[in-house]
Amino acid sequence: MLHPSQGATASALLLTLPVTVPLAVAGVYALTGLRVRTPAKVPAAPRQMPGEGALLVTEAPEVRDVPQRYPSAWAVLVSPAVILVCGSLLARAVVDDGPLSVYAGLLRADALTAWMLLVVGTVALIACASAPAYLAGERTAGRASARAAWRYHVLVQAFLAAMCLAVVTANLGVLWVAVEATTIVTAFLVGHRHTRTSVEAAWKYVVICSAGIALAFLGTVLIYYAARQAGIAEAWALDWPTLVARADRLDPAVTRLGITLIVLGFGAKAGLIPLHAWLPDAHSQAPAPVSALMSGVLLSVAFAAILRYRVIADAALGPDFTRVLLTGIALLTLALAAGLLLAQRDYKRMLAYSSMEHMSLIALATAIGSPLALSAALLHIAGHGLAKSVAFCASGRILHLTGTARIGRVRGLLSQVPAVAGAFGLAIVALMAFPPFSLFASELGIARAGFAAGGGLAWATAAALLLVLVAFAALAARTARMLLGPGTPVERGSAADWPLSLGLAACAALGIATGPLTDLLHAAAQAIGGH
Repeated sequence: MLHPSQGATASALLLTLPVTVPLAVAGVYALTGLRVRTPAKVPAAPRQMPGEGALLVTEAPEVRDVPQRYPSAWAVLVSPAVILVCGSLLARAVVDDGPLSVYAGLLRADALTAWMLLVVGTVALIACASAPAYLAGERTAGRASARAAWRYHVLVQAFLAAMCLAVVTANLGVLWVAVEATTIVTAFLVGHRHTRTSVEAAWKYVVICSAGIALAFLGTVLIYYAARQAGIAEAWALDWPTLVARADRLDPAVTRLGITLIVLGFGAKAGLIPLHAWLPDAHSQAPAPVSALMSGVLLSVAFAAILRYRVIADAALGPDFTRVLLTGIALLTLALAAGLLLAQRDYKRMLAYSSMEHMSLIALATAIGSPLALSAALLHIAGHGLAKSVAFCASGRILHLTGTARIGRVRGLLSQVPAVAGAFGLAIVALMAFPPFSLFASELGIARAGFAAGGGLAWATAAALLLVLVAFAALAARTARMLLGPGTPVERGSAADWPLSLGLAACAALGIATGPLTDLLHAAAQAIGGH
């Protein structure tokens, strides 16, 4: 039995380590990079000029590149490991004892926090473990240097810290800051190659997501104003548990406008319309492990913010407002993604539009709002993160092997590189919601919940299923074209395949049984149920 002070200390460590450890690892890489940034000037030895009576002449110092000693590329796995350990311990604590909070409520863990930390940690483990091979391939192809790899690791660690902060904070203002920080950090990662297309994609990402985050900021200000008008103290006006407890006092008109702006703003980061246009460009130009992180968890972290605000909105306005808003956004996003998948010729952009499809299904499940629907939404977040991270990391390997991202120029991968092609194919199978992968169980749960709700939600669910079939056909046709048939010979790589196998195994295991995560999943759904 822990003393209360010991319990408080342990809670503080579990809530701060997922943020501080990635920052510390980023600091180590940054300091090491600064130490070796300037090439050393090595004095040249004096030499005698030819001819009688010649003088000894010392030439100007010769500038030579000193071998740069960076931390091991595998040091980046420290952060995902810490995030996973903290998420596991927090999961046990919140299921047994309820939510934990430290630092006067600034950081707080409930079941949703623990679930999201586990998702972030697992996807980060897959992406970070795939990064050394990817960066080695970039250097071999002449598209990156050792210093570019150093910058990459610094930015990825800062990215993980920002996402974890967004997950563990209870203050909605800090949540907004953390999501905005992800935009700043990932903009540099999207433009990692410094090509014209990557820089253009980075600027497009910054402009569109900044517009979305500006809308979210205005919405946050309006919620703060409504809270102050309701008599909530200034220090607690953006505290999520306080707002949930006193949501019935909030002004409905101000709250309605604030929630609309917040859903549109954070929806931009989640890949939902109308501010979705950044997603295919950014995902196709970013390094493959970064695309895995952005698609696998950044979209979900942004949507977790919407899940938090939905609880406040339902308590203040009733469930109908967010239900109509999210259903409309979900169906429009799904229709757009399905249509664009039919015309897609780039396999990384294909995966990006697939992310829009899956985020729209999560939004639809949130709109339905029953315990089954919310549990399915959270399971879908995990399954999509695992499958999409494997798909993007495998796509990076395919790009290095074939030299092209065009679907029409890739043929017969299964006969040429069976390991990579098999991982890519199985990831697509998982994204198409085939059993035993968890997306089958989550999409089945969403469908059951939608038809059980009846009325307009049943019709919306039926329409969503038809659009999912369109996306299914598009993914199947394009992936089969890449994997099957005779292909041009490609150079076989020697990169480790265990991160891809790990992601596929975890996704399949979740589809068979949630096991020890069952209680956490139900508790997380209850935490965001709101009613």
